[in-house]
Amino acid sequence: MDNYDEFDFETNAVHAGEEADLETGSLRLPIDMATTYKLPKFGGKLMDALLLETSRAPHAYTRWSNPTLRALEDRLVALEAPKGLPDGTKVTAVAVATGMAAVSALAFTFLSKGDHIIVNEVCYAGAVELFGLHLPRFGIEVSLVDTSDPQQVRDALRPNTKLIYIETPANPILRIVDIAAIAAIAHEAGIKLAVDSTWASPALQRPFELGADFVLHSLTKYVNGHGDALGGAVLGREEDMLKLRRDMLVHLGGAMSPFNAWLIIRGMVTLPMRIKQHCENAQKVAEFLESNSKVLRVVYPGLESHPHHELAARQMSGFGGMLTFQLKGGMGASISMSEKIKVFSYATSLGHAHSLLFYYPTDLYVDAVTYLTDTQKRSIREWTGDGIVRASIGLESADDLIKDLDQALRGRTFRGAVGPLAYSVLKGKQ
Repeated sequence: MDNYDEFDFETNAVHAGEEADLETGSLRLPIDMATTYKLPKFGGKLMDALLLETSRAPHAYTRWSNPTLRALEDRLVALEAPKGLPDGTKVTAVAVATGMAAVSALAFTFLSKGDHIIVNEVCYAGAVELFGLHLPRFGIEVSLVDTSDPQQVRDALRPNTKLIYIETPANPILRIVDIAAIAAIAHEAGIKLAVDSTWASPALQRPFELGADFVLHSLTKYVNGHGDALGGAVLGREEDMLKLRRDMLVHLGGAMSPFNAWLIIRGMVTLPMRIKQHCENAQKVAEFLESNSKVLRVVYPGLESHPHHELAARQMSGFGGMLTFQLKGGMGASISMSEKIKVFSYATSLGHAHSLLFYYPTDLYVDAVTYLTDTQKRSIREWTGDGIVRASIGLESADDLIKDLDQALRGRTFRGAVGPLAYSVLKGKQ
């Protein structure tokens, strides 16, 4: 089934890229664990396999392509861009080992010494550290700005700017970036826009329809949805994805395991239903927290109190499963809550069926970094205060999640009482 634009999102989530096995009739795609494939006879197909001249080249070696990975890539295209780009240009995907493999493959394919990139000042820690700490070592100029303010993006443009990279919603503070506005700025300047859409997933946000040139996902999160497989992907124009596959997937070696690809394909089947439940639960939990006397502030795009609520409502079809909140008792209250939760798990990832939460002290995750200015740090503190609890709301009963938080916010544990002082002592020793 390759005519993706004829079918709805839910149908493509089940069928795209996966056909009944011709030999056995199996309705589930077999896991092809081979590393090496018999090559075609001498001729055009052999040259395609060896030189990766097309996105459907015969398989030669699994670091380059693999039947199971190709099925995953096809399904991603069906969910993210079933009709291609707005001008009809074909979109293809490259699956890689992790979300960070996707970010680094994009950066090192399309940026060289002397080039300049504009990036969210707040996005996934691994990504912003790659941009802020490491790309400059290779002679690539980096401007970290608040991309939720289009004027800051426009002001950061230089003659050598080659790429704008945004993440929306932004991890971990949930800023929303106007994709269409940034795309207009990028294209007016003749440069390309990349959008990390991990927190929204294809179920809630379609960056290509808003002007993006590249879309990235950490497939580990919502697309997989089961917390059992690492993976990443970059999607874009076919010629760009061929270059990325040849230059960076082959040379950097960030190839995904076929078994992980198979697990992620399995997870994608339920993506539409899971995302609906994530959104419904998160809205209820956010409203509970906002009404709780022990909570100082809640940041969730579905709340009218979110600074970018109207943009999120316009740009996304739902508000997602992620939220942050600050407790009036600060770090001590957050430590106590982490010890008392029963349904939530204290963990750092997101997009699982399980609900997760984790406390981020601002002095450790913002103030201590070297790639942000003091002005930027003060701006970020407007969203984080002294620290935030980031919560990934899962698929459990919303009532049970609310009851769990309600009981966990009552009282203080021993570690909660002494934790802030111990943290100050431990931090002072570093």
